[in-house]
Amino acid sequence: MAAPMNPPPHAPEFLASCGWGGAEILPLAGDASFRRYFRVVNGDRTAVLMDAPPPHEDPRPFVAVAEWLIGRGLSAPPILARDLKQGLLLLGDFGNARLRETLDSDPGRERELYALATDVLVHLHRHPPMEALPPHGPEQWLDELKLFTDWYCPAVGADVDVGAYEIAWNQVLEPVARDGLGPVTVLRDYHAENIMLVEGRDGVAQFGLLDFQDALAGHPAYDLASVLEDARRDVPAAIERAMIDRYKAATGHGEAFEQAYWALAAQRNTRILGVFTRLWKRDGKPHYRRFQPRMWGLLERDLEQPHLAPVREWFDSNIAPEHRREPWKQAA
Repeated sequence: MAAPMNPPPHAPEFLASCGWGGAEILPLAGDASFRRYFRVVNGDRTAVLMDAPPPHEDPRPFVAVAEWLIGRGLSAPPILARDLKQGLLLLGDFGNARLRETLDSDPGRERELYALATDVLVHLHRHPPMEALPPHGPEQWLDELKLFTDWYCPAVGADVDVGAYEIAWNQVLEPVARDGLGPVTVLRDYHAENIMLVEGRDGVAQFGLLDFQDALAGHPAYDLASVLEDARRDVPAAIERAMIDRYKAATGHGEAFEQAYWALAAQRNTRILGVFTRLWKRDGKPHYRRFQPRMWGLLERDLEQPHLAPVREWFDSNIAPEHRREPWKQAA
């Protein structure tokens, strides 16, 4: 079940030890994991408390990636204080201007702000990947895809050919694995709800990055697909097309990148269909069901690409229309 948004009992002592004694601790956000976030208010000062409780969570990857990103001119929350044993971090506060709500309230800025989101990735990918990151390649892609057959298919009563599923995906993903692009640092959850607009900063530093603790070393197309095929908000197809072209022009990547983009977008969207089902069935978070119709729309559009024919044919043979959007309509 979702964790209640009450601060951990040891939080006041931790805050007092780092000069924030007596601060008010206000709920800020939870996410799909066990992590929770609180805004800490002390007079005219604010900060963010991350509660990443062991043994479920380990805050050390967040610290390492944050410091690495900051060192390369990007905006990640500065680590103000830490108690790794209890899973507590005190972070710099990027404020309340999240990209999701900014775009929803002013759609006229979509081209401008998605261009900046694309430029952040161009900047990030100019640097060799962070050392010691685990790989995100064909073995991991295929393993992630099992979430669909392990969780989604049983949930909707679909009896599928798992062996043919793996063969089809391998046909599609093998060319991506050997296209020679990357590796780069892949943030993995790069989308409009994990980006803040930071006041007083210019260029790519305007975007405050969040939720990057699961970063891996992988293909440069993955994070672009993540932000442009957003599970939580619709991105116009014309914007997606323009940003793919913008990235290609900035990096010199050509047809291989284009092919990889659609293949990894399809892989990611298939994985997410399974992840959101698991969050509902295993973790007691049924609100994730409402995103499934959008995920199907994205996936079916990805599968229109000719080079994804083996996967498209598997879905056409194994996942009937009533097993796609239909089970999720009421939740959506």
